[in-house]
Amino acid sequence: QVQLVESGGGLAQPGGSLRLSCAASGSIFSIHFMNWYLQAPGKERELVAGIGSTGSTRYAASVKGRFTISRDNAKNTVYLQMNNLKPEDTAVYYCNAGIGTLTTLNDYWGQGTQVTVSS
Repeated sequence: QVQLVESGGGLAQPGGSLRLSCAASGSIFSIHFMNWYLQAPGKERELVAGIGSTGSTRYAASVKGRFTISRDNAKNTVYLQMNNLKPEDTAVYYCNAGIGTLTTLNDYWGQGTQVTVSS
């Protein structure tokens, strides 16, 4: 069984920073892509940033230059460094990863972590 557990959310002031972490655990054989999504109240979930197995990255236009995604393959962990936060970044942030076990390749989601940007 594979699990993704996020941490690092909370309250930040505009212009502040937060660092989200997402650790994968379980019977993992390989981790392919790792993504961060956000879902604001009343809106659909949208991609914030993604990182491939080779380290290639992509970002939503709204966060480019402010957020940085990285991964530690030895720890099966993906990070999202969020700088210069804005009130519109307020949302629940979800970790998503494509993970292979010995018998399956599936898409997994974490439970989400709340990020609130407010003065």
